[in-house]
Amino acid sequence: MHSMRKIGTNGEVPFFMFCTYILKLIDNSYYIGNTNDLENRLQYHRAGRVKSTKHKLPFIVAYVEYFDSRNDSHAREYQIKKWKSRKAVERLINKKD
Repeated sequence: MHSMRKIGTNGEVPFFMFCTYILKLIDNSYYIGNTNDLENRLQYHRAGRVKSTKHKLPFIVAYVEYFDSRNDSHAREYQIKKWKSRKAVERLINKKD
């Protein structure tokens, strides 16, 4: 079983946890990724150093889930990407805890 928290649940950002995140890009598309250092990864995106997002800046962080392991974070990223449905991604983003 993995532990998961949506960002903003209690205003606290976990120290060194893996996360799956969704960015909403300027063209209203979504980018789904995972990392163990969200702030650093967001800096890469903002600096145009990520091929998939560099021509679609600026962006907003639409969703983040934290996990205890890289495997769980990667599996969640893969699961969301498999949906291939904008409506499914938006339901996740808009889901109330």
